[in-house]
Amino acid sequence: MSSQPTFKEGLEDVVVSTSEICFIDGREGRLLYRGYDVDDLVAHSSFEETVYLLWQGALPSRKELDAQVKALSATANRRLPPKLVGMLRQLPRKTTPMEVLRTGVSALSAFDPDASDNSREATVRKATRITAQMPTLVAAWERIRRGKPLLPPNPKLSLAANFLYMLTGKMPTPLATKTFDVALIMHADHEFNASTFASRVTAATLSDLHSAVVSGIGALKGPLHGGANEQVMLMVEKIKSPANADAWIRKAIADKVRLMGFGHRVYRVEDPRAKHLRRLATELGQQAGDTSAVDILNTVAGVVTEQKHIYPNVDLFSGAAYKTMGIPTDQFTPIFAMSRVVGWAAHVLEQHANNRLIRPRAEYTGPGRQAYVPIDRR
Repeated sequence: MSSQPTFKEGLEDVVVSTSEICFIDGREGRLLYRGYDVDDLVAHSSFEETVYLLWQGALPSRKELDAQVKALSATANRRLPPKLVGMLRQLPRKTTPMEVLRTGVSALSAFDPDASDNSREATVRKATRITAQMPTLVAAWERIRRGKPLLPPNPKLSLAANFLYMLTGKMPTPLATKTFDVALIMHADHEFNASTFASRVTAATLSDLHSAVVSGIGALKGPLHGGANEQVMLMVEKIKSPANADAWIRKAIADKVRLMGFGHRVYRVEDPRAKHLRRLATELGQQAGDTSAVDILNTVAGVVTEQKHIYPNVDLFSGAAYKTMGIPTDQFTPIFAMSRVVGWAAHVLEQHANNRLIRPRAEYTGPGRQAYVPIDRR
């Protein structure tokens, strides 16, 4: 066989392209969007401003931010086509939210006036609509499968507040709105993760934004990428109470149980996003009068860090925050997608601006050349 370049399993630490969008400092535990530390964005920014930053490459002026907020909150951009809602009502109630999201986003392309236009201007318009529509889609399926009436988007609410309102039917508290907005900011991009790379591979064929987003959703659906916080909450349910947490996690470690919510392919210290969600999940629990989930996770985190020297990632505390806000566990990954679509769109814009088809090679490990044997002699 001809020689091939040395490969690494899972492309670990393999640089496949340049990008100006996101920088992860795995040793220092820092995450930057376009050079801005996510800690500063959490403290001072909003999801809508972060969207502008990722798509346009700089922080907006007041006028530009107002325009971005208006575009993402406009009823025309947030609402779902009636025919799509009709299609959702025909789906079996057992259909998972991620399956609905994957199918729904694909169907939305049929109603988008810019569907086949890959110019930057059209792609930004499509990205705006998809980002505004995905929360409506996620909330609509939750209402449909529970047999509840759909609630129209409220153009006076931020994307975070509007989603919680459409999902639960109640106006969210300021703390819930802030927590969800912070979660959206922190999940918006994370360099060449599996779903983003899948989106870029699709975009590199000069396919359209909806196709790239569907590729991202498909990759995110896998439990090794987007479903970790669901598994964390299943662990919390098994532990049941803070009093059981220490013994349960020590036995799990001894039994070599795979633990979700810890460690990361890139970070060598604690994920910088984890501390924000730990704080907000704690505050939400205190406001609701029940901190048991966070107490369990704090105990688990302490033992895992002590015993295995691995640290919490963004998934450990996000589920506890979402659960306190009344969000069902199987909606956690669609919520991830509602945020990460902004990053996917940013990467599609970057890919199309300087495109080259992504076509890696494989190191062949099969048999050498063999003589063909006619079927009557086998």
